[in-house]
Amino acid sequence: MISRLSIAPPSAEQHPTGFGVGNATPRLSWRFLNTKEACPLGWEQTSYEIQILRSQDSPIETYEVASDKSVLVPWPSSPLQSRESVQVRVRAHGTCIKEARAEPTNWSPWSTIECALLHRHDWKGLPIASLEAPPHDAPLRPVRFRKCFHISGADAISRARLYITSLGVYRAFINGQVVGDQCMAPGWTSYRHRLNYQVFDVTDLLNPSGPNVIAVEVGEGWYATRLGFRGGRRKLYGDKLAVLAQLEVQSEQDKSFSLATDSTWTCHPSAILRSELYDGEVYDAREENPSWNSALESKDSSWNPVQELEFPSATLVAPDAPPVRVTEEIKAVEVLHTPSGKTVVDFGQNLVGRLRVRCINKPEGERVTFTHAEVLEHGELGTRPLRAAKCRDEFISAGKEVTDWTPQHTFHGFRYVQVEGWTDQDPPLLTNLVALVMHTDLTRTGWFQCSHPMVNQLHQNAWWSMRGNFLSIPTDCPQRDERLGWTGDIQVFCPSANFLYNTAGMLGHWLEDVAAEQLKEGNGCVPPFIVPNVISEELWPHHVPQAIWDDVVVLTPWILYLSYGDTDILRRQYASMLAWIDRGIQRGPDGLWDPEVWQLGDWLDPTAPPVEPGDARTDGTLVADAYLVHVTSVMAQVSEVLGETADTTRFQADSNRLKATFQDKYIARSGLLAGDTQTALSLALMYELHATTDQAIEAAKRLVRLVRQAKFRVATGFAGTPIIAHALTKTGHQQIAYRMLLEKSRPSWMYPITMGATTIWERWDSMLPDGSINPGEMTSFNHYALGSIINWLHYSVAGVRPIAPGWKQFRVEPIPGGSIDSAEVAYETPYGRIECRWAFDAAEDRFSLDLLVPPNSRALVILPSEERWEKRVALKADDEDGTWIGSGHHQFSCRWSVGSHRGEWPPKPIIPIMRKPGPETIA
Repeated sequence: MISRLSIAPPSAEQHPTGFGVGNATPRLSWRFLNTKEACPLGWEQTSYEIQILRSQDSPIETYEVASDKSVLVPWPSSPLQSRESVQVRVRAHGTCIKEARAEPTNWSPWSTIECALLHRHDWKGLPIASLEAPPHDAPLRPVRFRKCFHISGADAISRARLYITSLGVYRAFINGQVVGDQCMAPGWTSYRHRLNYQVFDVTDLLNPSGPNVIAVEVGEGWYATRLGFRGGRRKLYGDKLAVLAQLEVQSEQDKSFSLATDSTWTCHPSAILRSELYDGEVYDAREENPSWNSALESKDSSWNPVQELEFPSATLVAPDAPPVRVTEEIKAVEVLHTPSGKTVVDFGQNLVGRLRVRCINKPEGERVTFTHAEVLEHGELGTRPLRAAKCRDEFISAGKEVTDWTPQHTFHGFRYVQVEGWTDQDPPLLTNLVALVMHTDLTRTGWFQCSHPMVNQLHQNAWWSMRGNFLSIPTDCPQRDERLGWTGDIQVFCPSANFLYNTAGMLGHWLEDVAAEQLKEGNGCVPPFIVPNVISEELWPHHVPQAIWDDVVVLTPWILYLSYGDTDILRRQYASMLAWIDRGIQRGPDGLWDPEVWQLGDWLDPTAPPVEPGDARTDGTLVADAYLVHVTSVMAQVSEVLGETADTTRFQADSNRLKATFQDKYIARSGLLAGDTQTALSLALMYELHATTDQAIEAAKRLVRLVRQAKFRVATGFAGTPIIAHALTKTGHQQIAYRMLLEKSRPSWMYPITMGATTIWERWDSMLPDGSINPGEMTSFNHYALGSIINWLHYSVAGVRPIAPGWKQFRVEPIPGGSIDSAEVAYETPYGRIECRWAFDAAEDRFSLDLLVPPNSRALVILPSEERWEKRVALKADDEDGTWIGSGHHQFSCRWSVGSHRGEWPPKPIIPIMRKPGPETIA
C-alpha cells in the first residue's frame, strides 16, 4: 500500500515554479498525491531524504533527516549562487496503522530550482529612457526600445536567460517572438523601496548564427499613470518610462555572451498613442511597423538614441508571487441595442481583463471605440460608478485588416462593452469579441458547493471578485478611478482568500511593501488605508491611525501563518507588528483607543446614507477597542511562535488588562453591550470579551433577538459582516445564521443574486430594485470584502478548518442547517488534498460524511448531534465528542433527525404588534 504513495516535485519557498528564486537557501516543501484509491490509512512521515544534483559532473548529494516535517524544511546543502540551477527530489519514510516498520514513498520527480540575481552587483546595465522631454500634465506615450546583436563564437546555445524590469509595465520580444506570457509586468510595488524583476529562459528564441534583436515596449502602468480618486495624480514615481534588462547566453562550447541596457540601444514612440489604467488605450495602426521587434528593422534610421538613467535606489526583488496572466477567455453571450440606439455586448459575467478583437478591417483613419462598464442602468451602459475613469479603448485603422488586436498595458472591470464605429458590414460582434480574464495567476486550492443553487452562486461571486481584485496587489475595486490596495478589505477577506487560492507568495510579498512604507516614517503608523500609498497629503493632510485597516500588519501575517505554516512570514513582519502596536496606535489613558480618534469602524453599515458610508450604528471606538484586545492577544501568540518570550509575557498581560478594561467600559453585568448592535455583540462573542460564560450566553440571546428584529436582513458592515455567522454558530444558533444567509430582501447576501449579480457588490444595494444604480459616489459591483461570508461556508457549512498551522491538523465539523441537505469541499493543503462531503437523508434520518485526509496530517472529526447542539447553546462544546483520525479515505454516519436538522425552520422574525407579518423571502 505504501509503495503507491507518491510525492509531487518539491517546491522552493512560496515560489510558484522554483525558476528565478531570490533566496540562496530556499526552504523545500513536498505534497503527497493522495486520492481515495491511493492513500494509506494513518500514514505519518518519520523521516525524509533530499537529493540534490548541482551539475551533471558532480555527484548527487543525499541528505537524510529524521523529522515529520514536510513543509518549508531547511535547505540542506551549501547556499546557491546567483544564476545557479540545481535538481532536487525527495522521498519520505513513514508508518501507517497497518505497517509496523517505516517504508519509503516513491521518489518524487526531479524539480529544477534556479536562483535569480541575488546581489546588486550582478546587474551590469542601467535603465534606459527616451531623450524626449515628458509632457507636463498629460499621459506618457509608450516607448519601444531595441538592440540588435550577434552572438559571437556560438554554434549552439545551451542556456540563455533574460533578467528584466521596467519603470512602467513592459512587453519583451526576441526576434519578433514575445518573451513569456505575463501581463502588466513587473507588477505594482512600492517603487521607491522595492522593484520586481522577472527571469525568462529565452534559449529557444535566439539565433546563434545570425542577427538577433531584443525589443521592449514600456507603457505607463502604475509607475506613471494617473492614480487615486478625485482626479488623481500623474507620474507619482517618475516621469520617464524606462527598461532595465540583461541577457546572458552560454554556448555548448562553454563560451559566454551578455548584453545589458545601455546607451547603445535605440528607441521609438509606440504605435500605442496613450495607455492608461483608468482611461484605457488608444492604438493607431497607421503608426505601426510590424517588424519593429525583429532583425528586419535593424537599418531603420527613424530610431533614436536613448539616455541612461541612474540605477534604481529601490531593492530589486525576484518575487515569490506569480505574475498577472490571462487565465481564461469568455465568449460574448448577447449583443444588445439600448433605448438610445447604442450597441452593447454582454459577456454574461462581471470580470477583469481586456478585449480581444478577432478581426478589424476598416477604412484608413476610421475609429472603433470600446467602452467598458459593469452594469446596465435602465438599458443603457452604467458608467456613472466609474467616476472620472473613461475605461475606453480605441482602435484607429490603417486601412488594412488586423487580427487578434487587444490593448496591451491596461485592464478594465466589466461585463458590458459599448461598441461605437462598428457597422453591419463588419464581422458579427457576438463572435468577433472575446473577453480575456486577467489576474495574478495564483494556484487554485479550494472549492465548495452545496445543494442550494443560490448559495453556490454566492460562493462563485466571491471567487470571481477575488480573481478580479487580485491583480498584482489585493485591490478594492477593478473598474473605477481607484483600484488601490485597501488594507481593510484584505484584512477581513484574507481567510476566505487563503482557501480559494494559495496566496502566500502574493500577500507575503505585498506585506513587505506595507512594512517598507510603514517603517520609513519611524512613528509606527501604517500608510492611511492603502498600500502602495498614492493618496496626496492634500486629500488626507493628517494621518489618522485606524483599527481594522491598519491592523492588517498583525492579523494578515497571522492568518497567512495559520494557512501555510510559514514562520518566516511572521518573523519578516515582526518589526512592522511591533511598530504598529507599540507606537502607531493612539491610546487613551486606559490603554484602549483614544476616543477622539475618528474611526472608519463598521464601514458600509447598510443604514449608512449613500453619501456617508461611515455613518454606522456601531460606535467606531467600540469596534476599534474590541479589535485592539484581539490584536494584542494575537501578538502574544505571534511572539510565542517566534520564541520572543519577553514579548509573549508582555502582550499576554496587556491582553488580559485591556480585556478587563473593555469589560468595565462596555459590558453590563448581564452581558449586554453598551453598543447594542449586531456588530458589537458579534465582536464580543468572537473575541471572547465577556468575563463569564453566562454573560456570553445572554449576549448571544440578544444577538439572536436583534437578527430576528431585523427580519434576518444584514445589519452589519466591514467589522461585523465577516464574523456574525460565526458568532451565531459558535453560540449554538446556526439556524439563525442559515436564515440570515438565505434571506433575499435587501440588504442581504441573496439580494444581489436576485438582481443578477455575478460578483460581490461594494454596497448591499449597489443596484436598487428598480434597476437604478445606488446614488452614492462610491458604488462598485466588484468588491470582495462583503463576500467574506464564504469563510463561514467553508468552516461551518462544509465543516473544515485548520487546527495546527498549515493544516497539519484540521477540524472536520459540518454544522447542517437551513434548507441545505448536502455540501462538499475540496482543499489542497500543504500536505495534500482534503475532500469532505456530507449529506442528510431525511427519509432515513441519517447524516453521512465522506472524508479524505492527506498523508502526514490528522483530522478531528465531530459529527452533528442534539447533545452537541445543546452544548453549543450553553457554550460548553468541547472536543471530547470528536474522533482523531489519520490519513486515508474515511466514511462516517450517525442518526440525525428531521427535527434536529431543521430545528424550528425557518426561524421567525419579530414583527411589531401593529404590523401584519409579510411573506417569507427565503432563497
